[in-house]
Amino acid sequence: MTDDGNQPRLGSRNPRVQQVRRLASSRRSRASAGQFVLEGPTLVAEALDADVAVLDAFHEPATDAALLERLRDAGVACHAVREGVLEAAGDAVASQGILAVAAIPDRRLDDVPRERAVLVLVGVADPGNAGTLIRVAEAAAFGAVLFTAGSVDPWSPKVVRASAGSVLRVPVISTGAAHAVLDDLRDRGRRRIGTRAVDAVEYTEVPFPRGVAIVVGNEAHGLDPALDAHLDEWVRIPMAGAVESLNVAMAGTLLAFEVARRG
Repeated sequence: MTDDGNQPRLGSRNPRVQQVRRLASSRRSRASAGQFVLEGPTLVAEALDADVAVLDAFHEPATDAALLERLRDAGVACHAVREGVLEAAGDAVASQGILAVAAIPDRRLDDVPRERAVLVLVGVADPGNAGTLIRVAEAAAFGAVLFTAGSVDPWSPKVVRASAGSVLRVPVISTGAAHAVLDDLRDRGRRRIGTRAVDAVEYTEVPFPRGVAIVVGNEAHGLDPALDAHLDEWVRIPMAGAVESLNVAMAGTLLAFEVARRG
């Protein structure tokens, strides 16, 4: 069986398929190529909707013909593969019959409107939390999500899936060391508000000016106290009982929607 009657279906040893496997599994490969992997028809279609540059698509026999037509109309090279190839090439537990390679969008803080709040992730290591925070940023109308050094790769398949497509629409920017990023935000006139459980003001009592930068930290250790000199304010979320802290994605959600509520 062939894709267009001329080309045979690709097997797992095909160089193109092997490159997909490298992109799905290796942060270094993604950074070097400037590309990432989209798994499943929903994410592939959302990438087209968001004008993300989709470069190649790999599909199994039962792939929706309308989606393949959209891809070809957009100039995407479509490659038919043998049954089961994508399950080994991608990251998902079960293949959804299609995956695509896309260019990592070139997003810069200079392009983010000054009045839009930004979310800064410092040492956030869990892909599920990172993807959820990107999704929250879109829902709360934030202008960008900044991933500082030491955080998970926002373009890993797990983060892309956890973001439910938001990573394709919200400017996601991989940046440098946290202290340098926070100092740059200060120089741009953005107020920097960090989160911790003690020695901080309740978040409902603190002003959130337009363009604020909400800074959240590592799941296990939170924000390093050494960042104190690089923040303008520390806030805490009041909690009852013996609970000491919230999951970083939940804490970030509360703060992001508080910023959105105040407008």
